[in-house]
Amino acid sequence: MMDKVRISAMQMAILLYATIMATAVLIAPSVIGKFAKQDMWISPVWGAITGFLTVFIAYRLNKAYPEQTIIQYSEKIVGRIPGKLIGFLFLVYYLHLNAISLREYGEFVKGNFLIETPMVILLGTMAFVCVFAVRGGIEAMARSAQIFVPLVIVLFLFIAIMLIPDLKPKNMLPVMENGPGPSIMGGFISSSWFMQFFLIAFLLPSLGKGEKGLKWGSLSVIAVMVTLAISNLFSLLLLGDITSTFVYPVMSAVRFISIAEFLQHLESIVMAIWVAGTFVKIAVFHYVLVIGTAQWLNLSDYKQLVYPLGFLLVIVAIWSAPNLQKVAHVLATTWPFYDILVHVLIPVLLLFVAMIRKKATKGSN
Repeated sequence: MMDKVRISAMQMAILLYATIMATAVLIAPSVIGKFAKQDMWISPVWGAITGFLTVFIAYRLNKAYPEQTIIQYSEKIVGRIPGKLIGFLFLVYYLHLNAISLREYGEFVKGNFLIETPMVILLGTMAFVCVFAVRGGIEAMARSAQIFVPLVIVLFLFIAIMLIPDLKPKNMLPVMENGPGPSIMGGFISSSWFMQFFLIAFLLPSLGKGEKGLKWGSLSVIAVMVTLAISNLFSLLLLGDITSTFVYPVMSAVRFISIAEFLQHLESIVMAIWVAGTFVKIAVFHYVLVIGTAQWLNLSDYKQLVYPLGFLLVIVAIWSAPNLQKVAHVLATTWPFYDILVHVLIPVLLLFVAMIRKKATKGSN
């Protein structure tokens, strides 16, 4: 592992939570609602199954090849050339995913707050800040997440409490009117976020000895599941069957808050949650991309790649989609299959081959 600094399993869980929830909390209710309707609050429970699966697979691979990431041990499992191809696929995927996340951030800020600001400025400034965090190493990012995530959770709970007087429980009825199918379909869409927990494969080598990576990874999955279920439920109870027509249901829901005509216009709180979470998400994905690229190229130091790949990230973010509607369409249609290939099928294949090779080695001895 190039970055010799160690983090705790709890810090890893916080990083994962912030990374997954950063984009999901605003966009997921709209995307999931198109398929699950009034059962959208159940969908994260189904989606979390893939989260537990990816965490378990990554943990087992790490146990077989400690101190290494999937970029390194894939070559040992399936050979140099196939392993390089698998590593390249992961790097392209993480660059693409991070660019989509950066573009989502830019579209949200430009569309709701800084309408006249050029998109390239919004994307460039966020990428610039994240690049500095990555140069500081995994410990710096973990400590930043420890500061931001508790604040984000407090702000999220504050919004949820303020919305309670406006909630209409009848909007969630009838539960499973058409059986479990719609909620499972919504769970399949939400699995795109949960499958990103395979990031743990790049973080487990940074844990100290004795740290319980599987336990804290699973706790992070549960935390994301609960948070996503709450955001879906509150959006549904407030907006009803038109939730899926809103681009940012949570933002629209916050505009309902008005207490004594004094406590209102709390969109800035959503802005704070989005910016803080997106900072952690983009920084973590960029760290994984930089570390993975350095390992793929057999470099001794990853820091020389931080700035060039940061510039490339901004370019791909501009190129990746013309607008947020296109991004949402991709997330609801083709992206889950993309995630399944990278985060489930390939890791399962690697684990299966690794187990066979291990048994063959024991048999020959």
